[in-house]
Amino acid sequence: MIVRDLVNTDILKLTKRRSVALIPVGSIEQHGPHLPVSTDSDIVSYIAKQVSDKNGFLLLPTLQYGISFEHHPFFNLSISNATLEKILIELCISLSKNHIDRVIILNGHHGNLDALKELPAKVSKKGIKQHIFVYSYWHFMKREFDHAGFVETSIMLAISDKVQMNKAEKGLISDSLSKSELTRLSKKANKSFISVTKNGVWGDPTRATQKNGKVILNEIISNLVKESQTCLTGIG
Repeated sequence: MIVRDLVNTDILKLTKRRSVALIPVGSIEQHGPHLPVSTDSDIVSYIAKQVSDKNGFLLLPTLQYGISFEHHPFFNLSISNATLEKILIELCISLSKNHIDRVIILNGHHGNLDALKELPAKVSKKGIKQHIFVYSYWHFMKREFDHAGFVETSIMLAISDKVQMNKAEKGLISDSLSKSELTRLSKKANKSFISVTKNGVWGDPTRATQKNGKVILNEIISNLVKESQTCLTGIG
């Protein structure tokens, strides 16, 4: 159920049923020459909608701005760790005041991880009794994640008409890298993405297909539906 589409009285009825709120968090940042800057937000919004529909959660509007400073000088609209954390803490407190004490935060951007990792503890320190679960959607698929590569491009082909496949080109290919080299490049990319891939792509989007995107999405959504049901079981 999409909160922004409901009227006040309907929401009040739902909150009396011990509803679960789901907050998607994305980013606005470059995704190579072929994907829109909204890619992270688009993907996490789609997945969150599917999970919410299947589990009957209250779906809140996606937070579209994340922490993407590492993509400079490529285009990004970024907020600080402290700002993202503060927004989410205040949203959780607001949900608590509206009698919603179970919250799932679904993350769609790697750069947001630091701002999210201590969120449940920090909300608790505010004296708020709330069960908060933080997930990043890529942890629910078997494939290695990429950036504007095969995985993200395939998913976008399955959910969007914004992909410009005629502009897709290979970026950094990490398949043959040693574990230590991959770790080194990942740390480097976290500070400056352009220092490891000049076109802003990590992976090979040229092989991406809509069919593969649907398969990957089904895996993610199925696993997330199960995990979110499991984590809520037994919570009084």
